[in-house]
Amino acid sequence: MNILYYNKAHSIAELSAKTKKSIPSISKIINELYYDQLIIDDGLAPSTGGRRPTRYSINPKLNKFILSVAVDQHYIRTVIYNMSNEEQTPILTLENNLNNPDLTFQNIVESIENILNQGNYNQHNILGIGISMPGFVDNILGTNGSYADKNENLFHIKRNIGHKFQIPTFLENDSSAIAIAEQYFGKAKDTSHALIINIGWGVGLGIIVDNKLFRGYSGYAGEFSHIPLSDSNKLCSCGKRGCLEVEASLPAAVEFAEEKLKSGEKSILAHQLTNNKPGNSHLLIQSSLEGDQLAISALAKSGYMLGKGIATLIHILNPEKIILSGRGAQAGSILMPQIQTAINEFCIPKIAQKTTIIISNMTDRAQLIGSACIVLEYSLENLVNSLLNQ
Repeated sequence: MNILYYNKAHSIAELSAKTKKSIPSISKIINELYYDQLIIDDGLAPSTGGRRPTRYSINPKLNKFILSVAVDQHYIRTVIYNMSNEEQTPILTLENNLNNPDLTFQNIVESIENILNQGNYNQHNILGIGISMPGFVDNILGTNGSYADKNENLFHIKRNIGHKFQIPTFLENDSSAIAIAEQYFGKAKDTSHALIINIGWGVGLGIIVDNKLFRGYSGYAGEFSHIPLSDSNKLCSCGKRGCLEVEASLPAAVEFAEEKLKSGEKSILAHQLTNNKPGNSHLLIQSSLEGDQLAISALAKSGYMLGKGIATLIHILNPEKIILSGRGAQAGSILMPQIQTAINEFCIPKIAQKTTIIISNMTDRAQLIGSACIVLEYSLENLVNSLLNQ
């Protein structure tokens, strides 16, 4: 079932090869799952010379769903997926200020309530709630250490949301969720060593080593934003100076554009940017794609600093692929030339040539999909057992 969720339709022979179990054993399992309507016929596999084998996939009409919540510094997005990873509701977006923990928790609750009201969804047919958000997330305990001394509700968010809705709830860091989505459904699929960079309000990192998400000793691996590569004296959100984030993030690019506008530079952004609005990053990206020179130069400056950080990662981890994901991936065509320039300048060519840098095609859905994957990881066995025992 896990293979079918992440890889769609498979034949018995393909499942046998992936699980390293015999074809008779797989046939027995398939027959049992098919009889209980957990899986369905999904056409025929390509011919390899003989009769074309039947492929099987998870039954999309199973009355079981996953509620996915993606939280970032400025927005909360929610959606419900079926077991075939298909959206069952529109994505609901609520503007939110993560710096206000009390309001953020209330907004998460409100977002979940609103998405549940989109149909006949409740604790009986929602398999689980997957929440991903920035911070020092302990995915096992379900706590966000960034709020240990600030807000009880967000620190114990897994426990509190689970109690509120009486639905199993799971928690993951936002960049780790994006990496999981890219690994199973995106550009990192079938790649054993990959780095997934979450370009957004900060600069996050998910690390795939030997086909597994690398979390580090304490679970906090991937704090790419806070590598001290900047010569700027600006204070980072972490309270330190010199962090990559202050020059490579989307807010840094917006700030650069605003400073240039104040000094008299011409741009279509002059009449669009508003003070401290999260939509400014989107406006900057759209303007750059439409050819606005100020927007292009602002993102190019961030791209160069991002490339400097990527050069460091290449030297340390020697990945096969680096995938640019998150909100900022939409500006990939603007960022890539400057990233490559920095890599040419700072990276040993023999090492850099072994790494491919590509842009994600998952747009802003990666975090939502990754949040759903978290639920599946912890709940699939219980789901299958409960349905088989009905």
